[in-house]
Amino acid sequence: MSIGTPTLQAPAASPVFCELPQGFSSPEFRIQWASGAWMRQQALALRRQVFCLEQGLFGHDDFDAIDAGDPSCRLLVALSSWGGQPDEVIGTVRIHEPEPGLWWGSRLAVRRDWRRHGQLGSALIRLAVSSAHALGCREFLAHVQAQNVVLFRRLRWSVLDEKVIHDRMHALMRADLASYPPCETPYEGFVLAQKGPHG
Repeated sequence: MSIGTPTLQAPAASPVFCELPQGFSSPEFRIQWASGAWMRQQALALRRQVFCLEQGLFGHDDFDAIDAGDPSCRLLVALSSWGGQPDEVIGTVRIHEPEPGLWWGSRLAVRRDWRRHGQLGSALIRLAVSSAHALGCREFLAHVQAQNVVLFRRLRWSVLDEKVIHDRMHALMRADLASYPPCETPYEGFVLAQKGPHG
């Protein structure tokens, strides 16, 4: 009895069950303190994109002494998600405490293709102030670019002064801490649902 060599056939192409539609985007975001090296790297890259390439406020990098050596400095990130897991950094801000009780926020940036979402910047500001509040913040300040003053006013910030920084008009603004309850879990942060398409 002879045994023939079986004929191998390529399997038929599998039907596509989960093809994502064009323009698919994350249904939710997480706002939190950066908790991994990749988050920090992407946050710094986003800052370079916004403040160096888009706005021209700095040369090739905005990394400074606060980032390099201030032990109170914290990077916050807005993360898109994929399958319920953090996927990439699409927004960032940093906070630091130069003297006891006084905290500053700076380097607020949202990736260009997510700016029309409308909530990411506000959510980053919220966690920035609330997490500092939990650490004993008595005053929270920021130098805010003129085009963003309306947003900060809406978030219960007041203008204290105006000055030119890096050839751009900025307002020195202070947060109303009563509007920002302390957040004791900044590495968990909070989840923000997407309300509409980005772009």
